[in-house]
Amino acid sequence: HQLDWSFAKVLYEEMPVLQLVPVVDKPGVLSDQGTGRILPPNVYECPVYKVLSRSGTLSTTGHSTNFVIWIDVPTDEPQDMWIKAGVAGFLALKF
Repeated sequence: HQLDWSFAKVLYEEMPVLQLVPVVDKPGVLSDQGTGRILPPNVYECPVYKVLSRSGTLSTTGHSTNFVIWIDVPTDEPQDMWIKAGVAGFLALKF
């Protein structure tokens, strides 16, 4: 499985269930998102939000209350292309 272009007129597509496995010092290159994380090549660092608005209030720690996690999604395209396309994950389409 990997991230690819959607079909015409399809705004949202369901992702498969993911198993999150913690890894220390994964080999790769530095993140373009400024997270300081290390990314393997051919991976899109996809942000995941609680709801579609992508906005939230800043908590006392300086993080958005709507942002959940970054997930590494395999792709054949450069990460910049997915960033410009606004690709993101959402936990709920309606709230």
